[in-house]
Amino acid sequence: MKKINYIDSIRNPIVTEKATILSEQNKTVFKVHTSANKKNIKKNIEKLFKVTVTKINIINQKTKFKIKQGRKSYKSGYKKAIVTLKKGQSIDLTTGI
Repeated sequence: MKKINYIDSIRNPIVTEKATILSEQNKTVFKVHTSANKKNIKKNIEKLFKVTVTKINIINQKTKFKIKQGRKSYKSGYKKAIVTLKKGQSIDLTTGI
């Protein structure tokens, strides 16, 4: 298996209504590489954003089948990580990396 670069393992932040509600609880949601694990994600988040991670939850979003205007298509699946930070710390997603 190919080793993943720490910048490549975290794809992009997910900014939705549910994710903004979670940010009030010191949690941030990221889309991550499909082969990334909790240890890998924790190390990479701490290295990129210089914060302390206390907990990580990983969710696999399955591929969804769609029919639009009579055509069959698939919405690709992905892996997302909900990262809980130490109290008092936050990640500012507006500035970028």
